[in-house]
Amino acid sequence: DVAGGTGDIAFRFVDACGCRERSKSSGVDPISITVCDINDEMLRVGERRARQRYGNELLDNTRALSFVNGNAQDLHNFEDNSFDLYTIAFGLRNVTDVDRALREAHRVLKPGGRYMCLEFSQVPNEYLRKIYDTYSFNVIPSVGDIVAKDRASYQYLVESIRKFSNQSELEHKMSKAGLQHVKHTNLSGGIVALHEG
Repeated sequence: DVAGGTGDIAFRFVDACGCRERSKSSGVDPISITVCDINDEMLRVGERRARQRYGNELLDNTRALSFVNGNAQDLHNFEDNSFDLYTIAFGLRNVTDVDRALREAHRVLKPGGRYMCLEFSQVPNEYLRKIYDTYSFNVIPSVGDIVAKDRASYQYLVESIRKFSNQSELEHKMSKAGLQHVKHTNLSGGIVALHEG
């Protein structure tokens, strides 16, 4: 899970795959889940949360879950054809060179591996888009200002979503990077999309 420092997505895999149960019994786990993030502090938060949630066995003994510093644009820590699944949730939009990150994702995936990207996207319905844009540019930064005392970060969030590739543009970039069977599923009317390849 790239850009997954706090572990939220990885924890879902740990739970779904039963890694915690195996760590308590056999101490052997054929499943390996890697959280990769460029931010060391986020990784520390994720590892601390994992130890609180699952104990030490999962990270220290079975090594079913690991936290690794890395950049989506340069995953030199990982060999070619290393992973069955590559996930990135709400992180691709913040990568400087999306095309390079997609090529790296393709490189580290095993043949037949799957790429899954959950990301804010573009609302295709014109009427819903107008409502969402009004909400996004007027409400979200104001809420950020009131709750977090940080209007600028929430303004950046809204602007970065609008500047990011729409669904078909991202599909084209994924195909260009070598990913096959590319498709997307709009969620919440296209506010978010799940891209697969």
